[in-house]
Amino acid sequence: MENQEWKIKLTWNKAHAGHHGKDLADQTAKEAATNSDIVYYRRIPKCRVRRELRENGVIKWQGEWENTRKGANTKLFFPKIADRLQLKINVTVNFTTMVTGQGNIKSYLYRFKIQDGQMCSCKRGEQTRDHILCNCE
Repeated sequence: MENQEWKIKLTWNKAHAGHHGKDLADQTAKEAATNSDIVYYRRIPKCRVRRELRENGVIKWQGEWENTRKGANTKLFFPKIADRLQLKINVTVNFTTMVTGQGNIKSYLYRFKIQDGQMCSCKRGEQTRDHILCNCE
């Protein structure tokens, strides 16, 4: 059977000319068109599915963001997840330090006994994130 050569021939059949297969196809199509119990499925574009998944994900993420007790410093800068996702941010060590208040800041390092003191090099207060952003020149 594997070695047999198959020949396929395509022909045109006149509609309603007594061809059993054609008549059966016509009958099935008519039944489908007149039967209201049939469920029709539409194809949904991938871009729409992706957009809806993204929108639902952002809504869920926002709910979790609002209900967590962590990330309080970061929430001050980015209270709305959707707004943050619109921003093009070059994330660097300094950026992360300023947004989180954690990193190479004397008050943070002092808290973990890595630094001996908290005084900023400007000598006008403890070196905290807010001090660096607002008071330090």
